[in-house]
Amino acid sequence: MSTQLEKAREGEITPEMEEVARQEGLSSEEVCSLVAEGRVVILKGRFKQKRVVGIGHRLRTKINASIGTSSEVCDLELERRKARVAEEAGADTLMELSAAGDLDQIRREILREVSLPVGNVPLYQAFCDAARKYGSPLKLDPEELFELIERQCADGIAFMAIHCGINLWTIERLKRQGYRYGGLCSKGGTLMVQWMIENNRENPLYEQFHRVVDILRRYDTVLSLGNGIRAGAIHDSLDRAQMAELIINCELAEVAREAGCQVMVEGPGHVPLDEIAPNIVVQKRMSGGAPYYMLGPLPTDVGAAWDHVTAAIGAAHSAMAGADLICYITPAEHLALPNEEDVTIGVKVARLAAHAGDVVKLRGRADLADKQISKDRRDLLWGRQFENMLFPDDARRLVEERRSIGSKGCSMCGDMCALKHAADVFTPYIKGDKLNK
Repeated sequence: MSTQLEKAREGEITPEMEEVARQEGLSSEEVCSLVAEGRVVILKGRFKQKRVVGIGHRLRTKINASIGTSSEVCDLELERRKARVAEEAGADTLMELSAAGDLDQIRREILREVSLPVGNVPLYQAFCDAARKYGSPLKLDPEELFELIERQCADGIAFMAIHCGINLWTIERLKRQGYRYGGLCSKGGTLMVQWMIENNRENPLYEQFHRVVDILRRYDTVLSLGNGIRAGAIHDSLDRAQMAELIINCELAEVAREAGCQVMVEGPGHVPLDEIAPNIVVQKRMSGGAPYYMLGPLPTDVGAAWDHVTAAIGAAHSAMAGADLICYITPAEHLALPNEEDVTIGVKVARLAAHAGDVVKLRGRADLADKQISKDRRDLLWGRQFENMLFPDDARRLVEERRSIGSKGCSMCGDMCALKHAADVFTPYIKGDKLNK
């Protein structure tokens, strides 16, 4: 089976490219060209309605929601509910990151629960399986890891975060710089570092990268080059270890594209505001424009319980600067496994942040709803305002609960409504594009 990338290089416009073009307001030819260049990847759901999602240059910034069990909370029904509410809240993709329970069953159940493209991190299951089979995750057999990757692709995983950029050289950078303020925060990445040191061996995912690419290319599963040494503290951002992994991942992105495999690169977690845009510029330049999947990012470390807001600040800056996919953060980040309410809040806040960035990145396309809702608000056209809101049901519910809309205006200003009084003076002067049509 040819991948979307291989078909695009041959000039074939696929139904998936046409669907992305329709969603984004672009021509099918432009989408095909961007896919051929490796600047856009196309993910597909494998069950139900098989949602098609484009990620990359000139496209709307997409939102990923992550779910999954842990050794502390392992409840398949809870994860199924979280998957459903993530889709209902407007997530574009879903990552199934379970690390406890029957992982094959959980993955297959979640794949059937949603129409979204579903991604995962194969190292999670690989290390869990090794712990059960051999008594320690550090006894992982690389051959079993590659067999697992293929099994997960065959199940219908649309994209995989695979930690190929961690190698003995990047670990040496971590040692020479005197470790870190925030340590390591990637579960799969840290276990791979331990495995390499314990076994005195190179990372098999780096050493046999051709096998990774070959498996994913056969299933047209998008390779997401994982950020296993991402910063877990803003004072570790852009340190030598993180940049070493980014350089390797950008090189591997080029190798994967040349082999016909769709690929994107993952970015760091904790980044101060002034380093977000430079990080994206560096990634885009070194990777040849590969789509950038940003984890968060969080521009401060002190916001626990409100880190969905912290991440929204970082996500807006990231989208504005050219990030392509944002992994949401929930209120439970750094504290607990998220529940359904956390997932809903995380998705909605991330969507809002991404839209704020897209207003700048895609000016003239993404900001059309903002212009229309402004005119409707000015003219007190409440019904039409709801049509252009990101969360109309939430807005209607608040209005009904507070009984805030009278015949004209809301309960905030009442008789002192600024819009109403200004309209008495300036309505005759409205012209051109400012007319409400």
